[in-house]
Amino acid sequence: MRLCDLRDLCGEIILRIDAKEEIWPLKEPFRISRGSRTEARVVVVTVSEGEHIGRGECVPIARYNQTTASVLAQIEGIKGEKNLDQQHLQKLLPAAAARNALDCALWDLEAKHSGKRVWELADLSVVDQVETSFTISLDAPKRMSAAAKAAASLPILKLKLQGDDLDLARVETVREAAPNARLLIDANESWSPERYRKITPALKELGVELIEQPFPADADDVLETLDRPMPVCADESCHTTADLPRLENRYEVINVKLDKTGGLTEALRLCEGARESGFKLLIGCMVCTSLGIAPARLLASFADYVDLDGPLLLASDRERPVPYKNGRIGIPPRELWG
Repeated sequence: MRLCDLRDLCGEIILRIDAKEEIWPLKEPFRISRGSRTEARVVVVTVSEGEHIGRGECVPIARYNQTTASVLAQIEGIKGEKNLDQQHLQKLLPAAAARNALDCALWDLEAKHSGKRVWELADLSVVDQVETSFTISLDAPKRMSAAAKAAASLPILKLKLQGDDLDLARVETVREAAPNARLLIDANESWSPERYRKITPALKELGVELIEQPFPADADDVLETLDRPMPVCADESCHTTADLPRLENRYEVINVKLDKTGGLTEALRLCEGARESGFKLLIGCMVCTSLGIAPARLLASFADYVDLDGPLLLASDRERPVPYKNGRIGIPPRELWG
């Protein structure tokens, strides 16, 4: 029985909402152009009604001035809200981490009530296995080469770059260490137009398939004037469906992350809108546990690129996690989510 059906029968429903911070140590320090970390700080939300409990996870993003404290305060602010569901939630909270955890918890709760999987509720087709990229953290070229060599059997590697004079050497050493892997790169807003012009021909020769967010989000209009020898993907420049019109002459690919869209509900709209506008899709994630990956895994079934390796960077993951094997992701177990 769906939540909307329960409301029809029972009148107004006030769901119980609980939220807490969790800290998950990483296997190795993880570094991008904006900084490094040794742990993943996530917020886990549980939404309960009777015997049924739904869960969701989010990662507060410092780039957007989010902290675990600010996320917990946002969630606290809507406790006691009547008849809370996914659509009403879109009006209560902005598209960001707090809404993501709540939205995904509501989808999970609805799945528990109905006895169906979330993809059935959302009318999605889910494939058994999808390939994901594995991220090589930003470091000196030799260290990135060693990391790539250890992961050389994986099908897709994604390299974090910094916008300095070592970026090309980083890619060259990784290509030598993993000659058969597909390569994607992520500059995390660190490049200048001059560096882009200088480096992209060599990256094309090295077989790089995709450049993610080369320029700051507020300065990406320069892409309208530059040659794009390989597809360019919008990450920080794209959060929700409302962003799509201004990106049409700048990017070929959109990175959909639930912590940016504010959950699965808007992510589904963004995927549909991006396809209609001619964009390809990359389904991405923050460094998180399998609980954060499970909703995004549904979107991966129809994506062009998948970057859902967050749990692989952790020292340990949740019980009954999303299954990973040889660079491929299986279907999340019901006991975990959805």
